[in-house]
This record gives sequence, C-alpha cells and structure tokens, in this order.
Amino acid sequence: MAKLTQEQLLEIFNALKKEVKSYEKGTIKARIDIQGRYELWSEKPGMFLHDKMRNEIGFVGLILQSSYVGFYYTPVYMNSDEVRSKLAPELLKHLKGKGCFHIKAVDNELLEQIREVMKVGYEEYKKNGWA
Repeated sequence: MAKLTQEQLLEIFNALKKEVKSYEKGTIKARIDIQGRYELWSEKPGMFLHDKMRNEIGFVGLILQSSYVGFYYTPVYMNSDEVRSKLAPELLKHLKGKGCFHIKAVDNELLEQIREVMKVGYEEYKKNGWA
C-alpha cells in the first residue's frame, strides 16, 4: 500500500472527527480541537482504574500521524473485557496496543463500527457517572 498523503490522512481524520464530535455534550468537552488533533474529556471527577482519583477523564482522542490517524479510545481501560468483546473484528484489526487504533482508510463499514464503539464507551461513562 502506498504511503498516504497528508490530504488523504486529513480526510480520514475529518470523517472520524465527524463521528466522535457528536459526543461533545454534557460533561464531555473538547479539550483540544485543532487541525489534526481532537480530544474529548469528561470533566467530571471520578475514580479511574479503580485506584486513581482524577478531576477529569479522557474519553476519545484523534491525532493525525505521519502514516495513519490515531484513534485513542479510553473506555477500553474501564471494563476492558466487556468493552473489548463489543468491538467488531474488523475494527480490532486496527488495534495497536490496548486502546489505540491505527486508521489508514475509512469506509461505511468502519465508520459504523466506530459509531458502535462510541455508543458502548459513552454508555460505560454514563454508568460510571462521567457523562
């Protein structure tokens, strides 16, 4: 596969941002919103990873990298077995590490999977009182 151009990466970033941005509501706010980087955080204090009290908790981040768009998905750290079990196999192919997906192309199927995983994460945050 040929290296993606900056324009292609920006198209991927913007398509993902459109899906993620709909969760910018209530206590979930955009902390960073610039070209090539977008982060949503819950601004509600809570216990993170069962032992660390935080004043805010990351939700989702998008970062334009040199050869992919990083989709950073924090809800997988909350109840990782349950959340991971709800990730579509096609989306899991993009997972590098525990919560970072390297996205190099988007199509309707992948965007639908992103929509689903955003719903799952948002429900986890609501259950924990962060959304």
